[in-house]
Amino acid sequence: NVAPIAICQNLTVQLDNLGIASITASQVDNGSTDACGIASMGINIGTFTCANINANAVILTVSDVNGNSSTCSATITVLDTVLPVANCQNITVQLDMTGNGFASANLVDNNSFDACGIQTMSLNQVFFGCGQVGANPVILTVTDVNGNSATCGAVVTVEDTIAPAAVCQNLTVQLDNSGNASIVASQIDNGSSDACGIQSLALNITTFNCANVNGNTVILTVTDVNGNTSTCSANVTIEDNVAP
Repeated sequence: NVAPIAICQNLTVQLDNLGIASITASQVDNGSTDACGIASMGINIGTFTCANINANAVILTVSDVNGNSSTCSATITVLDTVLPVANCQNITVQLDMTGNGFASANLVDNNSFDACGIQTMSLNQVFFGCGQVGANPVILTVTDVNGNSATCGAVVTVEDTIAPAAVCQNLTVQLDNSGNASIVASQIDNGSSDACGIQSLALNITTFNCANVNGNTVILTVTDVNGNTSTCSANVTIEDNVAP
């Protein structure tokens, strides 16, 4: 009728990629004995998940060959040291009318996952401007609920598709002694603008003669530094005030 002597030892176990860890009674046993022999050993908890991170109390039950049993307790420390899986995708960001664009971690993320759950995701660069038009490498950092983190790389392509604001003004010019006059685009421009900058101004008509006396419609084409264009029209009044 003498119960066996149950002796336990504490354990530390690691969760696997699925967020699961398992133990056996023999791992918890630390030399339990009985004079007539041990028949069986069992534990009340053998499987652990993400919900069991840190310390867990388990009970080892030791039974001898004559049906006597005794118990002891052990602490099972469950750790999650498995990195999350960081998956990235390339994205395209459009600049707005102020020349600014924004990318978020959620846009770059491509179904990153972790068995115990994702805590945070962050990008090393989220704001973009005119100076970043084109391809920009970024790093996505994925951190799980237990502090493990992993990274992946993606490309944020920044595009400027906003046309410049073309603003025109009317102009009056005088024919010279030879009956000719010429103008340049800057004379028609009245403060055209673009968030990323104006590359060029061009007119469809720059020279005039006696046949153009009175009103003439000209088109100003404004091109920004990223190739977007817009136009406006102006009236160029040609005057001949030269006496014969």
